[in-house]
This record gives sequence, structure tokens and C-alpha cells, in this order.
Amino acid sequence: MGLTVSLAAVAVALTLAACGAVTPGPTSDGVASPASLTGFAARFVGSSHEPAPEATVRPTPGTWDDVAVPAGYTIVVVARGDDAATATLTDAVEHYAAEHGADLTVLPARSDDEVERRIDEAVAAAPDLVVGVGDGVVDVFSLITAQYLETDFLVVGAQLPEPTHNVTAVVWPGAEFRGTGLGNDDAHPAAVTAGRAREAVAAGAASVLHDLTGIVIELG
Repeated sequence: MGLTVSLAAVAVALTLAACGAVTPGPTSDGVASPASLTGFAARFVGSSHEPAPEATVRPTPGTWDDVAVPAGYTIVVVARGDDAATATLTDAVEHYAAEHGADLTVLPARSDDEVERRIDEAVAAAPDLVVGVGDGVVDVFSLITAQYLETDFLVVGAQLPEPTHNVTAVVWPGAEFRGTGLGNDDAHPAAVTAGRAREAVAAGAASVLHDLTGIVIELG
């Protein structure tokens, strides 16, 4: 299916998808009460309360360093872009997979239509995590990820404007693109270093592994 949806239609689809996100149940006075967090999740978020959907979380540095990946964990990367930032982010995911013994597949894409096909291919493979790298994937991820609510997605070095509960993002100054026409610049090459990219992948994966999804993780 060609990606010919207008920007207005995309905005409507995203709004409808976001409305379907799971929210905490109400208390006796009708006010939603966030779930309590313990252990790693509480240390990572820096609070005993679960963050609200789409919230920005500034995690405690280093909390993710010792998070183990389950045996047989599978990751598929959808990457678009021949720029240095995209290459660095892809390398960071490859490093993470090798370090943790995860099975990794990288699916490159060169156009919006191909990003869409790659997402479909990735989901069909039923991995534990689908990672999007490169600012060029953001517009398509914004539309398509809401169609696969049972799949965990991680976007590194960018974020979606209206993420559903299954999409987590990691951003930092100079790497926080939100989509075409939304006022954020493309990733600045100097901001996407190998060290920061590896840190972002590790933080994002740890968050997903502990069911802290549907949020934006902001590294300082």
C-alpha cells in the first residue's frame, strides 16, 4: 500500500489512535490514579508513580547499565538515511545486541513506502522489539505503529508527535526530531556520538523491558 495519506488525515489517525491508549483507572473520587512503581522502574523514573502516557521522563543516569536481556531476545531495526547520525544509531543497536546476546536483523529503507513495508516485515517476524533509527522513519512510524499495538517499538534520537502506548522514544539535545512540519530540526551530527547513541539504546531497551512504554526518555 503506497503511503499517500495527507498530513491532515495522518493527524486524525494519530489522534484516534492516541485515544485508545490504556490509562490508569479512576479513584473513588473519579480522578485517575497512577500505578505504583518499585525496584528498577522506580529508580529509573525517579518516582514511585508510573509516568502518564506520552510523558517526558528524565531517567537517573546509569540505572540501565546492569539491565539484563532475556535469553533469545530478538530485535529488528528499521533504518532510513545515509547520513552519519543514522549510521551511528544503527551501530549503537548492533553493539547493544552483540553485548547482550540478542538476535538482530537490520532492515534498511530508502523511502516512506519502503519504511512502511519494512515495518510490516518487522512485525511479521514477531520480534521482541522493533527499533526505528534515522529521522526519515518518524513520519511513517507516526502512522503505522498505531496499527500494531501488540508490538513494542523504540525510536532512538527522535520521537513521535502522538505516540501510542507501544512506542517509546529516547531523545537528547540535538536529536529530538518530531516529524515533518512540527518545528524540530533534523538530528545534529555533532550531537549523535557513538557514546550517546549507545547510552540511548541501552536506556530505551531497559525501559521497554520493564514495561515503561509510551513515554519519551530525555537524556541530559
